[in-house]
Amino acid sequence: MLRPSPHHDLLVTTDFTLEGVHFRREWHSPESVGHRCVARGLSDIAAMGGLPTAVFLSLALPAGLPQSWVKRFILGLTRLARKHGAALSGGDTTQSPHGILADIIVVGAVPAGEAILRSGARVGHRIFVTGELGGSAAAVLEMQKRPNTKLNQNQYRRHFYPDPRVEVGQFLRKRGLASAMIDSSDGLSTDLSHICEESGVGAEFHAEQIPRARLGKSRREVSLELALHGGEDYELLFTVPKSVHLPEKIQGVTITEIGRTVSRRGLFLRTGEKTEKLRPRGWEYFRKP
Repeated sequence: MLRPSPHHDLLVTTDFTLEGVHFRREWHSPESVGHRCVARGLSDIAAMGGLPTAVFLSLALPAGLPQSWVKRFILGLTRLARKHGAALSGGDTTQSPHGILADIIVVGAVPAGEAILRSGARVGHRIFVTGELGGSAAAVLEMQKRPNTKLNQNQYRRHFYPDPRVEVGQFLRKRGLASAMIDSSDGLSTDLSHICEESGVGAEFHAEQIPRARLGKSRREVSLELALHGGEDYELLFTVPKSVHLPEKIQGVTITEIGRTVSRRGLFLRTGEKTEKLRPRGWEYFRKP
């Protein structure tokens, strides 16, 4: 967060998208790769209540990649960026010896001093999450089980075409409702632990209240494990003071109360009458096993 003027704060986020790590060409269409690439940055802006304004893209591409793949990738990226008011404003290209690498920078803005940070939660605040969790990780598991079969992208849309909750983030910020917020890019357990660490609190939440995604033709519910630790859902996870009333939906998106912040440090998962301390096991680069 930068402050270029007395009246506005500038939000800047950057993310890598790597072939073989974040996508595979045999599983993901070029449009999906471009969409997911910019969704990562837009979700970061949403998590601070910001308004996206510009996107910068640097691409490293293998020499044999068809130009049609690049055009479809850009189409997927710009379509989502324009939906949320951001323009593709520049970047760079170079040749890659080992697959596709995309580095995305998304710039946004908020009125000075109004950005929602991770550090504002206090003991007794309620914890909410938008949408459903675990859908993206479930799609990855399906692709790993059936590597030669392409999934129906409409049935697993939350993985192939996630929709960053930009409007929800702005609603919460404009009305001063959220005390702390983060997006669920690395998994509920890891991202909630980030809020707790930055705010100096712990969290107690309920297994049966976690909204689990329903996928495929059968609309089966994903496992609790995936809802807790699976990443790349790009939902918003936020805390709200006890006295604040929230509607059941914000900007058409369902929100669910899953727990509250507590004074003892750590994450505590309640299942029925049983409470156990939960270790964050979402996605973290370079984490030791």
